[in-house]
Amino acid sequence: MTSKKKESIGRQRIPMVKIKKESHRQVTFSKRRAGLFKKASELCTLCGAEIAIIVFSPAKKPFSFGHPSVESVLDRYMSRNNMSMAQTRNPAASCELNMRLTQILSEVEEEKKKGQAMEEMRRENARRAMINWWEGPVEEMNMVQLQEMKFALEELRKTVLLETNKEDVFGFLDNKVTTVPSYMNMSSGLPNTSNFAYGNGCF
Repeated sequence: MTSKKKESIGRQRIPMVKIKKESHRQVTFSKRRAGLFKKASELCTLCGAEIAIIVFSPAKKPFSFGHPSVESVLDRYMSRNNMSMAQTRNPAASCELNMRLTQILSEVEEEKKKGQAMEEMRRENARRAMINWWEGPVEEMNMVQLQEMKFALEELRKTVLLETNKEDVFGFLDNKVTTVPSYMNMSSGLPNTSNFAYGNGCF
């Protein structure tokens, strides 16, 4: 007696309708999501494509895949899309904005040059002030400068007193030389003993 083979109906095509059972729906989502991300990765590897995929599960949980990253792809898409929409809607306004931007950049560069010139002038003034700081107002000096000023004035006072004392000494000596007594022999610098003796009643 021959056994009767069970006939297989083969691989059935899953109908494209929403799965009613929630647990089955979640399992299918997980499998299909993994397959989708795998295919996207293969596309990036084979073609060098940049891809961004964002998927929300039935439970509203987000999943994403991106190459090189979701953020970079979305930024490129949004910037190009916004630029394209602006140019399509009002090309004249876009041209005007570009001209205005160029003008603003030129003004910024000019102000930058002015700022550099002013900074250079400020540094030069500061350098000169450091060299001749004592010529400035006393109330604008700091503590270190005031101490240096005090020390300089004290040294100047000592110098003036020293020079004054020298003049007094030299003046005193000059007066003594001009009023030398008659008994001094100016030629020899020794006392004239004869005049000294007779004048004092010794002989």
